[in-house]
Amino acid sequence: MSDIFSMTGYGKGVAEQDGRKATVELKSVNHRFLDLGLKLPKSLMFAEDGLRKAIQKSISRGHIDLFISFDDDREKQQNAFKVDYDLAAKYVLAARELQGRCLIQNNFYVSEVMRMPDVITRETEEEEDEDFIARLVMQACAHALDSLNVMRRREGESLAKDLLAKLDNIEATIPKIEQLAPKTLEEYRDKLSARIKEYLQEVPLDEDKLLNEVAFFSDRICIDEEITRLHTHISHFKEILKDGGAVGKKLDFIVQEMNRETNTIGSKCNNAQITECVIFLKSEIEKMREQVQNLE
Repeated sequence: MSDIFSMTGYGKGVAEQDGRKATVELKSVNHRFLDLGLKLPKSLMFAEDGLRKAIQKSISRGHIDLFISFDDDREKQQNAFKVDYDLAAKYVLAARELQGRCLIQNNFYVSEVMRMPDVITRETEEEEDEDFIARLVMQACAHALDSLNVMRRREGESLAKDLLAKLDNIEATIPKIEQLAPKTLEEYRDKLSARIKEYLQEVPLDEDKLLNEVAFFSDRICIDEEITRLHTHISHFKEILKDGGAVGKKLDFIVQEMNRETNTIGSKCNNAQITECVIFLKSEIEKMREQVQNLE
């Protein structure tokens, strides 16, 4: 059996180089189509397009949330702040001149000088290389996708095994229905004959008319086509599982068709034992429907 993927999973990837670290986390849940929710800091928005393409290449269906963080752990420069001493001296000189001319007290202390514009500035590191950061982010995303797909594949394989087990249960029940179906006709013929005799009493029973009525009823309750289509759907279901890949939508359609045929069988056969079998089939098919909706 080829790889089968669930739509739910979690993956985390980390990439580090030259004191910088990118961390990408991916969380996926069920969705009819591929729906991406990327939560990037503004400083990494330039990497969004590459991240989207990487996810789209690896995943075909599901709601994917991506969380990303970027840390720069390089040692900070010793002189993190730069003092413009010449500018500070000019502010002090201006304060003294203002004191002398206006005859006011000079309360221009160091703390006031530090607050003056451009006296103290923070030294900024060289502008980051976007290509370098993008490569680091994409490496982290690749690791996260690998981790996510490992979980999705493991859960997908588990779902596939359970689906096959339910198909076996359905296949084991169909022959029971085939064996019980003729009894429905026999019961109808016996009940109809007894009812007619009760009404007619002494009048002889017209066997030809009775046979015509039974034949008409037989045609109405015939489930051969439904049984054949059920077998066909089961075979097709197994083939799709064997091929693997994005199988969810195809299998969901087949499950709907299986349920339709089962409902028809139940409506045609008015037999308590067949009704029990139909209820069992519908229960197994409903469980399959819920599981199929988890597959990519």
